[in-house]
Amino acid sequence: MSETPKNNEVAPSSKPGSKPPTPANMEININPRDQEYINAKAYMLGCSTKTGYNLYDHLSRVLTKVLDERPENVVDIFEDISKETKLCKFTSNVDTVQDKIDQSTEVSLAQIQEKLFKKGGDDEEGAEAEEEVETSLPNLMDLNFYFEQAGVGMNREEMFRIWLAMKNLVDSYPLQFCRFWGKIIGTEQNYIVAEVEYREGEEEEAEEEEGEGEGEEETTEKEDAEEEEEGDEEEKDLKPDYKPPSDVPKEAARTGANKKTYFVCNDPGKPWIKLPPIKPKEIISARKIKKFLTGRLDAPVVSYPPFPGNESNYVRAQIARISAGTHISPLGFYQFDEEEEEEEEEGGGREDFVENVDFEGIPLRELADPGLNNWVHHVLHILPQGRTKWWNPVEKTEDDFEDEEEEEEREEPDEPEPETGPPLLTPLSEDAEVDSMPPWSPKISSSRIPQYAVSVMHSNLWPGAHAFAVDKKI
Repeated sequence: MSETPKNNEVAPSSKPGSKPPTPANMEININPRDQEYINAKAYMLGCSTKTGYNLYDHLSRVLTKVLDERPENVVDIFEDISKETKLCKFTSNVDTVQDKIDQSTEVSLAQIQEKLFKKGGDDEEGAEAEEEVETSLPNLMDLNFYFEQAGVGMNREEMFRIWLAMKNLVDSYPLQFCRFWGKIIGTEQNYIVAEVEYREGEEEEAEEEEGEGEGEEETTEKEDAEEEEEGDEEEKDLKPDYKPPSDVPKEAARTGANKKTYFVCNDPGKPWIKLPPIKPKEIISARKIKKFLTGRLDAPVVSYPPFPGNESNYVRAQIARISAGTHISPLGFYQFDEEEEEEEEEGGGREDFVENVDFEGIPLRELADPGLNNWVHHVLHILPQGRTKWWNPVEKTEDDFEDEEEEEEREEPDEPEPETGPPLLTPLSEDAEVDSMPPWSPKISSSRIPQYAVSVMHSNLWPGAHAFAVDKKI
């Protein structure tokens, strides 16, 4: 008598070695939580289309490394361990993380600055020649030491790189004087500023080359104007007699606001770029606006009132304003020579000074006096006209004398009142207050060790401008 299968029992196969039949009503009973685990693992096992890795294997390796090494504060370095695990995994030569070049700004800047520390082939002979000849390169590390006592300045590593960059500047141009003016912070890049002065006659040649291009443009404009005048002879009588006021001319090189030349670079090792000469209209406009610098000299200056130029002109205008207001020295450190005194008697203003060889220094307590009588300005004040020496706009030029017959019928304008400012080497006590504060804040670097302290002056008009003095050094 044969037995029929009950419930889910499988009937015995009649043929040996054949698979048992699967019943139609067979169900797989899986816990819902286990099903979620299976789905999550399947998701983490999905491989990346870029690298071919999957998250499940990567986490397994990372956790294995953490449990083997058991580092402290693992939560703080978990991302570093994950990155290191990726780097250590072997991949093909076609696509590897280790062989990819790091294009970060730090690496690219390091490659540029690496050239500053390299020596040329004839450096030994050149070093001996440089020791014998006086150089215009200042000792920045010595100055940085005193500014460190005052609690201002930059770190020594950055200052040393700037020093090397300034050495390249001195070696590239025929400079008689070179000084580190300062550093200006920008939104994208910064400006490192060097104040220089060319040797006699060297700057004139460069200006002549620049002036040739300007002269060609002026002649073209004159020719166009003459053609327009010939074509509009009939309409001459209808033109108004009003003439717009002419622009105030810029001061000549080596005089006034253009006495010094300025070079800038964004970082040590990058090329030095010469800033253009300053014009009075640029200084006047710079006084009316406030703008953040971007660090790009060709960037437009979008402002109201409009600024006549790009960022290179604006930087040059700000440098002129800051220099005129913050370049100071102890009373008696500089003096006028006899020739300047004779010019003053004849009615001319004093522009040049010489270092006083007999200067013995001023005690620190007197330099830190809040009365500010022992410090003086050694850069000329910039007048409201935008020049250090006033220019008379009514004064007739050669072109005016040619058209004198036509202008006889017109009324002569009133003679304007000349603008005057404080003379050179004026004490700081004459400076105007800044928002009910004194213009300068004097300070002694150390009250605990006064015999080795430094006298420091902080500007309240231009925060970030500082000056120090100790014995015969400024």
